Amino acid sequence: MNIPLILNLAVALAVCFALFRMQVLHVSFTRRVFAGMAIGVLLGAAFQALYGAASPTVATTSAYLAIVGSGYVKLLQMIIMPLIMVSIIAAILKLRDAASLGKISVLTIGVLMVTTMIAALIGIAMAKLFDLSAVGLTSSAAELARGQYLQGKLPDAQAISLPTMILSFIPANPFLDMTGARKTSTIAVVLFSIFVGVAATGIADKKPDLFASFNHFIKVAHVIVMRMVTLVLRLTPFGVFALMTQVVSESSITDILKLIGFVGASYSALALMFCVHLAIIAATGLNPRRYVKKIFPVLAFAFTSRSSAGAIPMSVQTQTGRLGTPEGIANFAASFGATIGQNGCAGIYPAMLAVMIAPTVGIDPFTTAFILPLLAIITIGSVGVAGVGGGATFAALIVLSAMNLPVALAGLLISIEPLIDMGRTALNVSGSITAGTFASRMLGQTDMAVFDRAEEVELDSEQLVA
Repeated sequence: MNIPLILNLAVALAVCFALFRMQVLHVSFTRRVFAGMAIGVLLGAAFQALYGAASPTVATTSAYLAIVGSGYVKLLQMIIMPLIMVSIIAAILKLRDAASLGKISVLTIGVLMVTTMIAALIGIAMAKLFDLSAVGLTSSAAELARGQYLQGKLPDAQAISLPTMILSFIPANPFLDMTGARKTSTIAVVLFSIFVGVAATGIADKKPDLFASFNHFIKVAHVIVMRMVTLVLRLTPFGVFALMTQVVSESSITDILKLIGFVGASYSALALMFCVHLAIIAATGLNPRRYVKKIFPVLAFAFTSRSSAGAIPMSVQTQTGRLGTPEGIANFAASFGATIGQNGCAGIYPAMLAVMIAPTVGIDPFTTAFILPLLAIITIGSVGVAGVGGGATFAALIVLSAMNLPVALAGLLISIEPLIDMGRTALNVSGSITAGTFASRMLGQTDMAVFDRAEEVELDSEQLVA
């Protein structure tokens, strides 16, 4: 082990110790997350300045940091399925009303789909404003390899249709889906949990003793799972720090500058779409400024981790503990939002990519004949996009193949993919929280005392486990 690596790890350990001391001193969760994020940016920039993005020292340091960063994401993924199952079953046992369940589903999915269409329109507008085009761009060896990889994945994307996608939501083997084996496993587990909950409520009057026993079991399981969530969320500042250090230290400034137009257009579109989310929140009568302050930690995690699915536990905690959304609605929104209607990955990105690539085959992307089919394909194709790293690529493949555009050209963006994906993932999670908040308000179930509370309930505290 070389001296620079030892020094790098020593600095990282010192930062982790400082974050731990902040926790011991009861510094707020939001400030600890922000501190981890800021220090990660600074340390990552320092590593790149000292060694270079392609340095073996940086690569080895990142490998050790992945124990903290990627390990944290894996822990979150570990508790996703148990959290979804017990929370949704518990919510249904409380509701005992299929009509309410239907309203929650329609409102949540409706907002996700509509906002994805709006996101696509914004992506098209930004592509026009920034005059994006793939015409004349040259490919490096890495970009060519990426293009060939995407070309190989094309048959999988072409095989997908709306009927097959809907069928994939149905869990033929729920135990397989509990392992997250399929792209639509999250939704499949949601549906299985609904079946269990509805079946249990069906015996409430016929066999009240058995129902009471099952209800008690679910309550115990729920408390234990929420305790697990709390324990994992306490690691959030450390995970955010490690993930951000990795991303910044390994990013190529040269490649980013080469495609700065696409970066600028992407983040302009993401910012505008986030404003749309805030407009929806304001329309429900909630204070957008207070809302942003309350959801910042989960957006920061989504930004650094690039995993919409991994953000589900923190999203649920944020919605219930800070926004006053009932747990059932929060779980529906977080679960569906990780797979359906991702505004960033399935809305903005494929729209911009299609507009950018269309001129290479002589198509004017700013005609009604091109835009209307594009919006329809993006909205329908956004159903079932996996909420993990790579979901945007799959969404792009579906859209480009359906529009008969060359998919290999998407490989030109490989060098800036991580940078763009960070913002896309944060917008995905923002969209799911917006859907949950909207549904909760429309159904009159938001606890305004929780939302209006000035002091922040810590997401990693015991207050949310009771």
